[in-house]
Amino acid sequence: MRSRPRIDLWMYLISFIWIVRRPAVFAAPLLAAVVALLLGSFSGYMTDPLGGFGAGIFQIVIEIAYGFALGVAVIFARDCWRGRRAGFDSAWEEARGKAGSIVLATIGFWFIVYVAALVGGLFGVWGGIGGELVATFFLIYAIPAAAIGGFPGSVALSASIRAVRNHPLPTALLAIVFILLWFYLPSLVLPLIWPYTNPTTAQLAAAVLQAVTLGYLAFPLAKGYDEVSLSRLS
Repeated sequence: MRSRPRIDLWMYLISFIWIVRRPAVFAAPLLAAVVALLLGSFSGYMTDPLGGFGAGIFQIVIEIAYGFALGVAVIFARDCWRGRRAGFDSAWEEARGKAGSIVLATIGFWFIVYVAALVGGLFGVWGGIGGELVATFFLIYAIPAAAIGGFPGSVALSASIRAVRNHPLPTALLAIVFILLWFYLPSLVLPLIWPYTNPTTAQLAAAVLQAVTLGYLAFPLAKGYDEVSLSRLS
């Protein structure tokens, strides 16, 4: 019988080795970053004269693009961990077949995170941050469940919640790493380069940083989801 997943610190180190050996994992995140840059620029032209009205729609599309890119990268990373021949083309084709589930899981993830932050914000700044963190913790496996597990979008959300409840400790570390790298790393790193660059270069740097972060996160997410899903079947 397979043992229950334990906290695996090594997978976070090995993930760095994987991204060096398999840089193609960055292909989809970089495409998403390009989409984000284009939509961000287009959004400014379209919504600034309206006082920013409608900018949220563009942001939703950007989040969907990043979510789908993460789905592609997670499939790629899964193949690496399982010893298969990983390739961007095969990961992209598999993700295309599951695109509806990945997109719905992405929308559900961000909707719940935003609502949790909004509700928590009624109790102050730390309440908003706390709500965001709790929602992210419970939905951390939503996109992997859609991309790897093949669950439909809404089912992927509940599958993530069940996996987290059954394996809270390894998931807590995974959620902390995800939150620190995806939510807070850009706000810590980018201000350091802004004084030395122009706005365009700063935007490019931000896009590259997010793409690299997403490519790295795909490996612990894929490994973590594989562990909890296989444990559930044992």
